[in-house]
Amino acid sequence: MNITIVGTGYVGLVTGTTLAELGNSVYCVDIDEKKVEGMKNGIVPIYEPNLEEMFLRNIQSERLFFTTNLKEALDKSEVIYLALPTPPGEDGSADLSYVTQVANNIGEMMTEYKVIVNKSTVPVGTADKVREVIASKTDIPFDVVSNPEFLREGFAVEDSMNPSRVVVGASSEKAKNVMAKIYQPFTNTGIPIIFMDEKSSELTKYASNSFLAVKITFMNEIANYCEKVGADVDKVRLGMGSDDRIGHRFLFPGIGYGGSCFPKDVKALIKSGIQEDFNFQILEATEKVNTTQKVILVSEIEKYFGGDIRGKKIAMWGLAFKANTDDIREASSLDNIALLLEKGAEIAAYDAVAENNVQKILGDKIQYAKGMYDALEDADALFIATEWPEFKNPNFELMAKKMKNKVIFDGRNMYPLEIPEQNGFHYKSIGRKTIENK
Repeated sequence: MNITIVGTGYVGLVTGTTLAELGNSVYCVDIDEKKVEGMKNGIVPIYEPNLEEMFLRNIQSERLFFTTNLKEALDKSEVIYLALPTPPGEDGSADLSYVTQVANNIGEMMTEYKVIVNKSTVPVGTADKVREVIASKTDIPFDVVSNPEFLREGFAVEDSMNPSRVVVGASSEKAKNVMAKIYQPFTNTGIPIIFMDEKSSELTKYASNSFLAVKITFMNEIANYCEKVGADVDKVRLGMGSDDRIGHRFLFPGIGYGGSCFPKDVKALIKSGIQEDFNFQILEATEKVNTTQKVILVSEIEKYFGGDIRGKKIAMWGLAFKANTDDIREASSLDNIALLLEKGAEIAAYDAVAENNVQKILGDKIQYAKGMYDALEDADALFIATEWPEFKNPNFELMAKKMKNKVIFDGRNMYPLEIPEQNGFHYKSIGRKTIENK
Protein backbone atom coordinates (compact mmCIF):
# COMPACT_ATOMS: atom_id res chain seq x y z
CA MET A 1 0.00 0.00 0.00
CA ASN A 2 1.13 3.57 -0.67
CA ILE A 3 1.11 5.73 2.47
CA THR A 4 2.00 9.36 3.21
CA ILE A 5 3.23 10.51 6.62
CA VAL A 6 2.90 14.25 7.19
CA GLY A 7 5.43 15.32 9.81
CA THR A 8 8.78 13.64 10.49
CA GLY A 9 9.11 14.29 14.19
CA TYR A 10 9.51 11.48 16.66
CA VAL A 11 6.13 9.85 15.99
CA GLY A 12 6.08 10.46 12.25
CA LEU A 13 9.55 9.12 11.55
CA VAL A 14 9.15 5.98 13.66
CA THR A 15 5.67 5.33 12.22
CA GLY A 16 6.82 5.87 8.64
CA THR A 17 9.85 3.65 9.02
CA THR A 18 7.76 0.92 10.65
CA LEU A 19 5.13 0.99 7.91
CA ALA A 20 7.89 0.75 5.30
CA GLU A 21 9.36 -2.21 7.19
CA LEU A 22 5.93 -3.87 6.88
CA GLY A 23 6.24 -3.68 3.09
CA ASN A 24 4.45 -0.43 2.25
CA SER A 25 5.75 2.41 0.10
CA VAL A 26 5.94 5.36 2.49
CA TYR A 27 6.34 9.03 1.58
CA CYS A 28 7.39 11.19 4.52
CA VAL A 29 6.56 14.89 4.14
CA ASP A 30 8.15 17.74 6.08
CA ILE A 31 8.41 21.49 5.44
CA ASP A 32 12.02 21.60 6.70
CA GLU A 33 14.08 21.33 3.49
CA LYS A 34 17.40 20.81 5.30
CA LYS A 35 15.93 18.01 7.38
CA VAL A 36 14.42 16.33 4.32
CA GLU A 37 17.74 16.50 2.45
CA GLY A 38 19.50 14.97 5.42
CA MET A 39 17.01 12.10 5.60
CA LYS A 40 17.36 11.46 1.88
CA ASN A 41 21.09 11.06 2.57
CA GLY A 42 20.47 8.58 5.38
CA ILE A 43 20.74 10.97 8.33
CA VAL A 44 18.30 10.12 11.14
CA PRO A 45 17.32 13.45 12.77
CA ILE A 46 16.45 11.94 16.18
CA TYR A 47 18.24 9.61 18.57
CA GLU A 48 16.38 6.35 19.03
CA PRO A 49 18.06 2.97 19.56
CA ASN A 50 17.85 0.60 16.55
CA LEU A 51 16.01 3.13 14.37
CA GLU A 52 18.91 3.97 12.06
CA GLU A 53 19.37 0.38 10.87
CA MET A 54 15.69 0.00 9.94
CA PHE A 55 15.63 3.52 8.45
CA LEU A 56 18.60 2.86 6.14
CA ARG A 57 17.36 -0.61 5.17
CA ASN A 58 14.06 0.77 3.90
CA ILE A 59 15.66 3.67 2.05
CA GLN A 60 17.95 1.21 0.27
CA SER A 61 14.97 -1.06 -0.46
CA GLU A 62 13.18 1.96 -1.98
CA ARG A 63 10.20 1.73 0.33
CA LEU A 64 10.93 4.92 2.31
CA PHE A 65 10.98 8.33 0.64
CA PHE A 66 11.21 11.96 1.79
CA THR A 67 9.84 15.13 0.27
CA THR A 68 8.69 18.66 1.02
CA ASN A 69 5.97 18.37 -1.63
CA LEU A 70 2.68 17.39 0.03
CA LYS A 71 0.75 17.33 -3.26
CA GLU A 72 3.22 14.90 -4.83
CA ALA A 73 3.00 12.51 -1.88
CA LEU A 74 -0.77 12.89 -1.59
CA ASP A 75 -1.32 11.94 -5.23
CA LYS A 76 0.69 8.74 -4.78
CA SER A 77 -0.99 7.56 -1.60
CA GLU A 78 -4.22 5.94 -0.52
CA VAL A 79 -3.73 6.69 3.17
CA ILE A 80 -2.46 9.90 4.79
CA TYR A 81 -1.13 9.82 8.34
CA LEU A 82 -1.01 13.12 10.25
CA ALA A 83 1.90 13.00 12.69
CA LEU A 84 2.00 16.68 13.54
CA PRO A 85 2.95 18.52 16.73
CA THR A 86 0.15 19.49 19.11
CA PRO A 87 2.09 21.61 21.63
CA PRO A 88 0.39 23.01 24.73
CA GLY A 89 -0.87 26.56 24.41
CA GLU A 90 -0.48 29.13 27.18
CA ASP A 91 -3.61 27.77 28.88
CA GLY A 92 -2.45 24.14 28.60
CA SER A 93 -4.85 23.18 25.81
CA ALA A 94 -3.47 21.38 22.74
CA ASP A 95 -2.63 23.65 19.81
CA LEU A 96 -4.30 22.11 16.76
CA SER A 97 -3.14 24.74 14.27
CA TYR A 98 -0.66 22.41 12.53
CA VAL A 99 -3.30 19.69 12.22
CA THR A 100 -6.01 21.99 10.85
CA GLN A 101 -3.60 23.68 8.43
CA VAL A 102 -2.57 20.37 6.88
CA ALA A 103 -6.21 19.23 6.82
CA ASN A 104 -7.02 22.41 4.92
CA ASN A 105 -4.20 21.68 2.43
CA ILE A 106 -5.36 18.10 1.93
CA GLY A 107 -8.90 19.28 1.25
CA GLU A 108 -7.63 21.62 -1.44
CA MET A 109 -5.27 19.08 -3.03
CA MET A 110 -7.01 15.70 -2.98
CA THR A 111 -8.47 14.36 -6.22
CA GLU A 112 -9.75 10.94 -5.10
CA TYR A 113 -10.87 9.03 -1.99
CA LYS A 114 -8.36 9.07 0.88
CA VAL A 115 -8.26 7.79 4.43
CA ILE A 116 -6.87 10.50 6.72
CA VAL A 117 -5.33 8.93 9.84
CA ASN A 118 -4.74 11.15 12.85
CA LYS A 119 -1.63 9.82 14.60
CA SER A 120 -1.05 12.96 16.64
CA THR A 121 -2.18 13.12 20.26
CA VAL A 122 -5.27 15.28 20.07
CA PRO A 123 -8.28 16.24 22.22
CA VAL A 124 -11.59 14.44 21.94
CA GLY A 125 -13.49 15.71 18.92
CA THR A 126 -10.45 16.46 16.74
CA ALA A 127 -11.43 13.88 14.11
CA ASP A 128 -14.72 15.76 13.69
CA LYS A 129 -12.84 19.04 13.28
CA VAL A 130 -10.48 17.57 10.69
CA ARG A 131 -13.46 16.13 8.85
CA GLU A 132 -15.18 19.54 8.83
CA VAL A 133 -12.07 21.35 7.57
CA ILE A 134 -11.50 18.92 4.69
CA ALA A 135 -15.20 18.79 3.77
CA SER A 136 -15.26 22.58 3.53
CA LYS A 137 -12.69 22.38 0.74
CA THR A 138 -13.83 19.40 -1.36
CA ASP A 139 -16.77 17.24 -2.41
CA ILE A 140 -14.54 14.21 -2.95
CA PRO A 141 -15.32 11.38 -0.47
CA PHE A 142 -12.83 10.67 2.31
CA ASP A 143 -12.72 9.21 5.81
CA VAL A 144 -10.99 10.40 8.97
CA VAL A 145 -9.60 7.85 11.41
CA SER A 146 -8.05 8.16 14.87
CA ASN A 147 -5.05 5.85 15.40
CA PRO A 148 -3.07 6.98 18.46
CA GLU A 149 0.49 5.82 19.05
CA PHE A 150 1.77 4.27 22.27
CA LEU A 151 5.51 4.49 21.77
CA ARG A 152 8.00 4.75 24.61
CA GLU A 153 11.01 6.88 23.78
CA GLY A 154 14.07 4.70 23.96
CA PHE A 155 12.01 1.63 23.04
CA ALA A 156 10.08 3.02 20.07
CA VAL A 157 11.33 0.55 17.48
CA GLU A 158 10.49 -2.38 19.74
CA ASP A 159 7.07 -0.89 20.53
CA SER A 160 6.29 -0.10 16.90
CA MET A 161 7.20 -3.55 15.63
CA ASN A 162 5.66 -5.43 18.57
CA PRO A 163 2.78 -3.29 19.86
CA SER A 164 0.64 -4.52 22.74
CA ARG A 165 -2.43 -3.46 20.77
CA VAL A 166 -3.49 -1.25 17.86
CA VAL A 167 -6.30 1.20 18.62
CA VAL A 168 -8.35 2.49 15.68
CA GLY A 169 -11.25 4.90 15.91
CA ALA A 170 -13.34 4.72 12.75
CA SER A 171 -17.04 5.01 11.93
CA SER A 172 -16.66 3.96 8.28
CA GLU A 173 -16.53 0.27 7.32
CA LYS A 174 -14.44 1.17 4.28
CA ALA A 175 -11.87 2.94 6.47
CA LYS A 176 -11.85 0.04 8.96
CA ASN A 177 -11.04 -2.36 6.13
CA VAL A 178 -8.17 -0.16 4.97
CA MET A 179 -6.71 0.04 8.49
CA ALA A 180 -7.16 -3.71 9.00
CA LYS A 181 -5.16 -4.31 5.82
CA ILE A 182 -2.33 -2.03 6.96
CA TYR A 183 -2.05 -3.75 10.32
CA GLN A 184 -2.63 -7.29 9.08
CA PRO A 185 1.06 -8.20 9.66
CA PHE A 186 0.42 -7.52 13.35
CA THR A 187 -2.95 -9.22 13.65
CA ASN A 188 -1.50 -12.28 11.88
CA THR A 189 0.84 -12.71 14.87
CA GLY A 190 -1.92 -12.34 17.45
CA ILE A 191 -1.59 -8.63 18.22
CA PRO A 192 -5.15 -7.29 18.68
CA ILE A 193 -6.58 -4.41 16.70
CA ILE A 194 -9.27 -2.69 18.75
CA PHE A 195 -11.86 -0.81 16.72
CA MET A 196 -13.96 1.88 18.40
CA ASP A 197 -15.46 5.28 17.66
CA GLU A 198 -13.14 8.20 17.01
CA LYS A 199 -13.80 10.04 20.28
CA SER A 200 -13.13 6.98 22.39
CA SER A 201 -9.90 6.38 20.48
CA GLU A 202 -8.75 9.96 21.03
CA LEU A 203 -9.50 9.74 24.74
CA THR A 204 -7.76 6.35 25.04
CA LYS A 205 -4.39 8.00 24.36
CA TYR A 206 -4.89 10.82 26.86
CA ALA A 207 -6.30 8.47 29.47
CA SER A 208 -3.39 6.02 29.07
CA ASN A 209 -0.65 8.63 29.42
CA SER A 210 -2.40 10.44 32.24
CA PHE A 211 -2.89 7.19 34.17
CA LEU A 212 0.83 6.40 33.87
CA ALA A 213 1.67 9.90 35.05
CA VAL A 214 -0.58 9.34 38.06
CA LYS A 215 1.06 5.96 38.75
CA ILE A 216 4.56 7.48 38.69
CA THR A 217 3.49 10.36 40.89
CA PHE A 218 1.75 8.11 43.40
CA MET A 219 4.95 6.08 43.74
CA ASN A 220 6.93 9.28 44.29
CA GLU A 221 4.52 10.24 47.06
CA ILE A 222 4.98 6.80 48.63
CA ALA A 223 8.77 7.22 48.34
CA ASN A 224 8.66 10.56 50.14
CA TYR A 225 6.51 9.03 52.87
CA CYS A 226 8.96 6.12 53.17
CA GLU A 227 11.65 8.59 54.15
CA LYS A 228 9.42 10.00 56.89
CA VAL A 229 8.67 6.64 58.50
CA GLY A 230 11.86 4.73 57.77
CA ALA A 231 10.50 2.33 55.16
CA ASP A 232 12.42 1.36 52.00
CA VAL A 233 10.63 2.25 48.77
CA ASP A 234 12.49 -0.48 46.87
CA LYS A 235 10.95 -3.12 49.10
CA VAL A 236 7.52 -1.46 48.90
CA ARG A 237 7.79 -1.25 45.11
CA LEU A 238 8.58 -4.96 44.79
CA GLY A 239 5.75 -5.89 47.12
CA MET A 240 3.25 -3.76 45.22
CA GLY A 241 4.43 -4.69 41.75
CA SER A 242 4.13 -8.41 42.46
CA ASP A 243 0.36 -7.92 42.51
CA ASP A 244 -0.59 -8.54 38.89
CA ARG A 245 -3.40 -6.00 39.20
CA ILE A 246 -0.69 -3.36 39.66
CA GLY A 247 2.41 -4.67 37.87
CA HIS A 248 6.05 -3.61 38.19
CA ARG A 249 6.20 -1.00 35.43
CA PHE A 250 6.13 2.73 36.18
CA LEU A 251 6.67 2.13 39.90
CA PHE A 252 10.24 3.40 40.02
CA PRO A 253 10.51 6.54 42.17
CA GLY A 254 12.63 9.48 41.11
CA ILE A 255 12.69 13.17 40.38
CA GLY A 256 9.41 13.32 38.49
CA TYR A 257 8.24 12.56 34.98
CA GLY A 258 9.06 14.65 31.91
CA GLY A 259 9.33 14.24 28.16
CA SER A 260 7.13 15.16 25.25
CA CYS A 261 4.00 13.28 26.29
CA PHE A 262 3.10 12.98 29.97
CA PRO A 263 3.33 16.68 30.96
CA LYS A 264 1.62 17.86 27.80
CA ASP A 265 -1.14 15.26 27.87
CA VAL A 266 -1.96 15.77 31.55
CA LYS A 267 -2.27 19.51 30.95
CA ALA A 268 -4.40 19.00 27.86
CA LEU A 269 -6.79 16.58 29.57
CA ILE A 270 -7.20 18.96 32.51
CA LYS A 271 -7.99 21.78 30.08
CA SER A 272 -10.38 19.62 28.06
CA GLY A 273 -12.20 18.79 31.28
CA ILE A 274 -12.54 22.46 32.19
CA GLN A 275 -14.06 23.16 28.77
CA GLU A 276 -16.74 20.58 29.58
CA ASP A 277 -17.23 21.93 33.12
CA PHE A 278 -15.47 18.86 34.52
CA ASN A 279 -12.67 18.97 37.07
CA PHE A 280 -9.92 16.32 36.84
CA GLN A 281 -8.92 16.70 40.47
CA ILE A 282 -6.56 13.73 40.47
CA LEU A 283 -4.67 15.11 37.45
CA GLU A 284 -4.41 18.59 38.98
CA ALA A 285 -2.89 17.02 42.09
CA THR A 286 -0.56 14.90 39.94
CA GLU A 287 0.73 17.93 38.09
CA LYS A 288 1.29 19.86 41.33
CA VAL A 289 3.14 16.99 43.03
CA ASN A 290 5.31 16.36 39.96
CA THR A 291 6.40 20.00 39.79
CA THR A 292 7.65 19.78 43.37
CA GLN A 293 9.15 16.31 42.94
CA LYS A 294 11.38 17.35 40.06
CA VAL A 295 13.50 19.60 42.28
CA ILE A 296 13.08 17.77 45.60
CA LEU A 297 16.82 17.09 45.90
CA VAL A 298 17.87 20.75 45.71
CA SER A 299 16.77 21.36 49.29
CA GLU A 300 18.76 18.26 50.30
CA ILE A 301 21.85 19.68 48.59
CA GLU A 302 21.37 22.97 50.44
CA LYS A 303 20.92 21.13 53.72
CA TYR A 304 24.15 19.20 53.23
CA PHE A 305 26.10 22.40 52.59
CA GLY A 306 24.63 24.27 55.54
CA GLY A 307 22.02 26.21 53.60
CA ASP A 308 24.38 27.99 51.19
CA ILE A 309 25.49 26.52 47.83
CA ARG A 310 26.90 29.71 46.30
CA GLY A 311 30.07 28.85 44.44
CA LYS A 312 29.60 25.12 44.87
CA LYS A 313 30.35 23.05 41.79
CA ILE A 314 27.68 20.43 41.15
CA ALA A 315 28.48 17.72 38.61
CA MET A 316 25.38 16.48 36.79
CA TRP A 317 25.21 13.10 35.12
CA GLY A 318 22.44 13.02 32.54
CA LEU A 319 20.42 15.73 30.82
CA ALA A 320 17.80 13.82 28.81
CA PHE A 321 14.41 13.34 30.46
CA LYS A 322 15.09 9.58 30.45
CA ALA A 323 17.77 7.20 29.19
CA ASN A 324 18.12 6.16 25.54
CA THR A 325 16.81 9.41 24.07
CA ASP A 326 18.11 12.89 23.28
CA ASP A 327 14.75 14.41 24.25
CA ILE A 328 15.07 17.14 26.89
CA ARG A 329 11.49 18.38 26.79
CA GLU A 330 10.27 18.90 30.38
CA ALA A 331 13.45 17.15 31.59
CA SER A 332 13.98 17.29 35.35
CA SER A 333 17.63 18.15 34.71
CA LEU A 334 16.60 21.54 33.32
CA ASP A 335 14.45 22.37 36.36
CA ASN A 336 17.28 21.46 38.68
CA ILE A 337 19.88 23.38 36.68
CA ALA A 338 17.69 26.49 36.71
CA LEU A 339 17.17 26.31 40.49
CA LEU A 340 20.80 25.47 41.28
CA LEU A 341 22.05 28.36 39.14
CA GLU A 342 19.54 30.69 40.79
CA LYS A 343 21.00 29.72 44.16
CA GLY A 344 24.53 30.47 42.99
CA ALA A 345 25.88 27.01 42.21
CA GLU A 346 27.98 26.10 39.18
CA ILE A 347 27.07 23.14 36.96
CA ALA A 348 29.33 20.77 35.03
CA ALA A 349 27.11 18.39 33.07
CA TYR A 350 27.69 15.25 31.06
CA ASP A 351 25.29 13.60 28.62
CA ALA A 352 26.82 12.32 25.39
CA VAL A 353 23.46 12.15 23.60
CA ALA A 354 21.41 15.11 24.87
CA GLU A 355 24.19 17.67 25.39
CA ASN A 356 23.72 19.43 22.05
CA ASN A 357 20.01 19.97 22.66
CA VAL A 358 20.69 21.48 26.08
CA GLN A 359 23.46 23.68 24.70
CA LYS A 360 20.98 25.18 22.23
CA ILE A 361 18.87 26.32 25.20
CA LEU A 362 21.39 27.13 27.92
CA GLY A 363 24.46 28.06 25.92
CA ASP A 364 27.42 28.70 28.23
CA LYS A 365 25.37 29.02 31.43
CA ILE A 366 26.76 25.63 32.42
CA GLN A 367 29.90 23.64 31.62
CA TYR A 368 29.76 20.57 29.35
CA ALA A 369 32.12 17.74 30.16
CA LYS A 370 33.56 15.36 27.56
CA GLY A 371 33.20 12.36 29.84
CA MET A 372 31.34 11.34 32.98
CA TYR A 373 34.47 11.48 35.12
CA ASP A 374 35.59 14.79 33.59
CA ALA A 375 32.41 16.35 35.00
CA LEU A 376 33.54 15.34 38.50
CA GLU A 377 36.78 17.33 38.44
CA ASP A 378 36.83 19.38 41.69
CA ALA A 379 33.08 18.90 42.10
CA ASP A 380 31.54 19.48 45.51
CA ALA A 381 28.79 16.95 44.78
CA LEU A 382 27.36 14.73 42.04
CA PHE A 383 23.72 14.97 40.97
CA ILE A 384 22.37 12.04 38.90
CA ALA A 385 19.45 13.21 36.76
CA THR A 386 19.16 10.50 34.06
CA GLU A 387 19.47 6.72 34.39
CA TRP A 388 21.90 6.16 31.49
CA PRO A 389 23.37 2.61 31.57
CA GLU A 390 26.95 3.93 31.67
CA PHE A 391 26.27 5.38 35.13
CA LYS A 392 25.18 2.04 36.62
CA ASN A 393 28.58 0.67 37.60
CA PRO A 394 31.01 3.58 37.96
CA ASN A 395 34.55 3.55 39.30
CA PHE A 396 33.93 4.89 42.81
CA GLU A 397 37.65 5.04 43.56
CA LEU A 398 38.22 7.31 40.57
CA MET A 399 35.18 9.37 41.52
CA ALA A 400 36.60 9.93 45.01
CA LYS A 401 39.91 11.12 43.53
CA LYS A 402 38.20 13.57 41.19
CA MET A 403 35.69 15.10 43.63
CA LYS A 404 36.26 17.54 46.49
CA ASN A 405 33.59 15.75 48.52
CA LYS A 406 32.38 12.16 48.30
CA VAL A 407 28.74 13.17 47.93
CA ILE A 408 26.04 11.85 45.58
CA PHE A 409 22.47 13.07 45.18
CA ASP A 410 20.78 10.39 43.10
CA GLY A 411 17.48 11.30 41.48
CA ARG A 412 17.11 7.87 39.84
CA ASN A 413 18.09 5.42 42.62
CA MET A 414 20.91 3.97 40.54
CA TYR A 415 22.72 2.05 43.27
CA PRO A 416 21.94 -0.43 46.04
CA LEU A 417 22.53 1.42 49.31
CA GLU A 418 25.45 -0.81 50.30
CA ILE A 419 27.53 0.21 47.25
CA PRO A 420 28.02 3.92 48.06
CA GLU A 421 28.24 3.02 51.75
CA GLN A 422 31.10 0.57 51.13
CA ASN A 423 32.88 3.24 49.12
CA GLY A 424 32.51 5.89 51.81
CA PHE A 425 30.13 8.20 49.97
CA HIS A 426 27.39 10.36 51.43
CA TYR A 427 24.44 9.13 49.36
CA LYS A 428 20.97 10.63 49.15
CA SER A 429 18.41 8.94 46.91
CA ILE A 430 14.61 8.88 46.71
CA GLY A 431 12.50 7.00 49.27
CA ARG A 432 15.41 5.23 50.97
CA LYS A 433 17.58 5.95 54.00
CA THR A 434 20.42 8.42 53.53
CA ILE A 435 23.94 7.01 53.77
CA GLU A 436 25.71 9.53 55.99
CA ASN A 437 29.34 10.40 55.45
CA LYS A 438 30.00 13.95 56.56
